[in-house]
Amino acid sequence: MRMNEVTFTDAQPIDGYGPGFFRVGGQVVEGAVAVLPEGVKDWGGYDDHATLMAAVDSIDVLFIGTGAEVAHVPRTLRETLEEAGLGVESMASPAACRTYNVLLSEGRRVGVALLPV
Repeated sequence: MRMNEVTFTDAQPIDGYGPGFFRVGGQVVEGAVAVLPEGVKDWGGYDDHATLMAAVDSIDVLFIGTGAEVAHVPRTLRETLEEAGLGVESMASPAACRTYNVLLSEGRRVGVALLPV
């Protein structure tokens, strides 16, 4: 098996997660978090549109981690983001972390907003 080291440039990968926290770029962040090109930010959950809208010009796709299980993102949040030109994909937070890291390693313009597991 051939192993290749992944380089993330200036972006911060998600190193891990657990009950109520995420580890992003080596730092533990409690609660919901948005990992965007502008940095790691506390995210107020589905009602916090402003944190995510701040990244509209710097990302093409936003993954929304819905916690331990897949859930629907409220229509108002999805419509607000899509009307601003963002692709929105919702999935369970563990899957969102993995998908974000893969696309980030490919140099893609992605962000992720995560509810804790």
